[in-house]
Amino acid sequence: MAEGTQIQLVTFQLGEELYGVDIMDVKEIVKVCNVRQIPNAPYYVEGIFNLRSEIIPVMNLHKRFQIKKLETSAAEEEQDGGFIILNIDNNKIGIIIDKIARVVTVDMADVKDPPQMISGIGTEYIQGVIRQENHYLIMLNIRKLFNPKELQKIFDAE
Repeated sequence: MAEGTQIQLVTFQLGEELYGVDIMDVKEIVKVCNVRQIPNAPYYVEGIFNLRSEIIPVMNLHKRFQIKKLETSAAEEEQDGGFIILNIDNNKIGIIIDKIARVVTVDMADVKDPPQMISGIGTEYIQGVIRQENHYLIMLNIRKLFNPKELQKIFDAE
């Protein structure tokens, strides 16, 4: 992207860190709902759920990245937790989040290359890091989060 270009990110919390994904890749945000497990799925696949007659696989990024879940009360989890439904190459995938934050506009000139490791997440999954007041916003590359062969296996299992 060119210098001076801006991008909007949907930000959310996983554990203690703040993450963001391009708003253009987000279909919607939904509250926690009934997830049904699917056999022989990769370890980070929580299962599937029905969203308005559409079957959506749900990924658990806590498991994928070995991140501890944010310590919250049941009431906070009910209010803040849920799924972000991503649209990856016309496939809808839900990712479990601890807490939705907000939509932020980021100048691409402020996006820096990630350090080698951030909270156990390999740099191949990170598009960049944005320094904010007293923390960092980690911009995820959703197209690299899920191996295409694994995704195909999940969609075939539905």
